[in-house]
Amino acid sequence: MNRRIELDSVEHARLLAGPGDVFMRRMAEEFGVKVFARGKHVMVDGQEEAVERAVSAVEAMLSTLRETGSLPPERVSEAISAAEKAPEAEQGDCFGPEGFCVGRNRYVRPMTPGQWDYARAIASHDIVFATGPAGSGKTYVAVAAALASLRAGKVNRIVLVRPAVEAGEKLGFLPGNLLEKVNPYLRPLYDALQDMLSFEHIERYIDQGIIEIVPLAFMRGRTLNHAAVILDEAQNTTNMQMKMFLTRLGLHSKAAVTGDITQIDIDKPEESGLVQAREVLAGIEGIAFCNLTEFDIVRHHLVRDIVNAYDAQQRVKMKRPGK
Repeated sequence: MNRRIELDSVEHARLLAGPGDVFMRRMAEEFGVKVFARGKHVMVDGQEEAVERAVSAVEAMLSTLRETGSLPPERVSEAISAAEKAPEAEQGDCFGPEGFCVGRNRYVRPMTPGQWDYARAIASHDIVFATGPAGSGKTYVAVAAALASLRAGKVNRIVLVRPAVEAGEKLGFLPGNLLEKVNPYLRPLYDALQDMLSFEHIERYIDQGIIEIVPLAFMRGRTLNHAAVILDEAQNTTNMQMKMFLTRLGLHSKAAVTGDITQIDIDKPEESGLVQAREVLAGIEGIAFCNLTEFDIVRHHLVRDIVNAYDAQQRVKMKRPGK
């Protein structure tokens, strides 16, 4: 099994490795894995359980780096010791102070107050709508919550759904059959999964039908019981498509609906199912609405500036006479 951990900077890689790679060598000896820091990532290779424990230690060390800017040897020892002793999470233990438990000693931790509010809403509501700009964690947190629920036995499958709406390109010009044509639109969901599970895990889950990734058009007529369902890019649904999706929810199931209402690609933006759902469903018990902002963006540091620049341009256009 091989895991890749993305870092914030090359400096973090240097500090995680330690003087003369001493920290990496110690983890290799303690966990029986191959581990090294290169560029802006750490690679860990070995048996699945050992890799998961090593990854847990690296993430704890990385958390210390982010909080303090340094990595004393004693904190490295604490991280390794905690990873060695940490037991498998119990059934039902899927969300807590460390975030969502998506694997042995593997937690996905919200990074901002807004993301924590979103995560708590998912944990306590059956349907959650999350809107926000690119990079604010809408899809990532929802996928982590779904994996945690699956691992804890709260659901027995995950269904990831996305509308196949073009953003400047036409499906007809893409090669292949319909499934091959819509695959590029589902790619972001695969990316989120691959950040939390090994490729082997994902393939096995998909082959067994435990994880299903489908275009929205294929959802009509289905009933989803014991499932964690995520509708991504929901701003590109129509009102009728949104109603169709929400009424697929069956017994013991939960749904997360995510989207960015500033990036609507359908012909009539005012008819976006996500926009209308926020008005129609407001006040219904069991449904939560979360609004993430530019302060929740955790991608490249320039993404927040890009989002703010485009928002400012839009506000100027709206203020012009005749607009």
